[in-house]
Amino acid sequence: MFARHWLRDRSIRAHVQSIAVLPLANLSQDPGQDYLADGLTEALTTNLGKLSALRVISRTSTAQYKGTKKSIPEIARELHVDALVEGAVMRSGDRVRITAQLIEAPADRHVWAETYDRDVRDVLALQADVARAIAVQIRGNLSSIPAPHEAIPLNHEVYELYLKGRYARDEGSEDGLKLAFEYFRQALEKDPQYAPAYAGLADCYAHLPFYSETRPAEAFPKAKAAALKALQLDQTLAEAHASMAYVETYYDWNWPGAEAEFRRALELDPNYAEAHHSYSRFLASLGRVEEARAELKRAQELDPLSLLVQANSGVISYFGRQYDQAIQELRQINRLDPKFSVPYWGLGLCYEQMGVYEEAVTQLQKAIDLSGRGANGIASLGHAYGLAGRRGEALKILLELEERAKKSYVSSYQIALVYLGLHRNDEALKQLENAYQERSTLLTYLKMDPRFDPLRSDPRFEDLLRRIGLTH
Repeated sequence: MFARHWLRDRSIRAHVQSIAVLPLANLSQDPGQDYLADGLTEALTTNLGKLSALRVISRTSTAQYKGTKKSIPEIARELHVDALVEGAVMRSGDRVRITAQLIEAPADRHVWAETYDRDVRDVLALQADVARAIAVQIRGNLSSIPAPHEAIPLNHEVYELYLKGRYARDEGSEDGLKLAFEYFRQALEKDPQYAPAYAGLADCYAHLPFYSETRPAEAFPKAKAAALKALQLDQTLAEAHASMAYVETYYDWNWPGAEAEFRRALELDPNYAEAHHSYSRFLASLGRVEEARAELKRAQELDPLSLLVQANSGVISYFGRQYDQAIQELRQINRLDPKFSVPYWGLGLCYEQMGVYEEAVTQLQKAIDLSGRGANGIASLGHAYGLAGRRGEALKILLELEERAKKSYVSSYQIALVYLGLHRNDEALKQLENAYQERSTLLTYLKMDPRFDPLRSDPRFEDLLRRIGLTH
């Protein structure tokens, strides 16, 4: 019997090069415990990602299988993995039970299963134990997984508040970020030395300008302060390094510093799909298109079901002036989900550069119809209207943006776009100077955005690029 188990273990170790942790089911009667199941799913995913030469699928992709009726082999094919972890969490009072099993795919062969029953105060040690047990099954060692005592915070309530913060942040909305702020702050009130909560705050502040009308100066300095505090407490937090990279990219325009932070984040967590994705955008903004493609390919391998990651392949082609290729890539996303707005926006930009202005207007209008009248969408449409000779409609959008800017933040970069479409280059340059004073996040893409090609020979534009650090 011992030999049989040894052979079985050796077999799965030889074959598992990629794995996905499916969402742990919440078997409690309280939906309010979803944060615990989701948080433990993410913790398992993160810990398994520390194993060398193992590709671990991002929770962004695996989350789509929550409550699924699909078979294990079918899920494995869609995610391109060799093995899956599935299980459940049940909390009753102060007790937590986790059941977990490791399944070899596509044979649907269960190779390991275990049930853990602990006090809720041991929940962090519990998830580490599960990760270590799985690590033994697929690699025969657990040196890469932190021992439970290395990770336990002073107060178990701190970890629960942290998990609630992560759960809220993953909603991907302004309201979700604001709720996450509260949970992370509550965690830090209970334990001011808990580094992951500072990293969570940094992550939320770094993303707030992209989910809301928050001015960059109101968010990024706070993101930097929180990230620095997190790293002061724990230099090994990949998320904090990624947040620093965001600040250096979109606010400080410190390109060497940003790249160093991206590289450190990915060194600490090679399976950090979001960091690979962000690093690819960083590289594309500097004109390093082929390197950007390589990073995006890695992000796609780790997060294969993310339409946003896939759509950015088309955006990179657009930056590289490869419009036919970009259209082909974006059309493919259209076929996967006709209600996803980003590909229509990208198609509009491509058709605009090809001189097919009416088709550009059509695609941009579709993007707005699906996503609402965000400033970025209507500014792009205003630019296309101007190039199409539909001056009156472009001026209406210009007025709308200027009126909106009186009440809430609108990047002057977006207003500059409309002026540029109207061939009013001096006004466009003045607005870009305003964008510089605002430290608009959109200036990151100024070097590569083809829409600004009419300004590239102007010394004022060249000087702006120099001040942002985008002339090399």
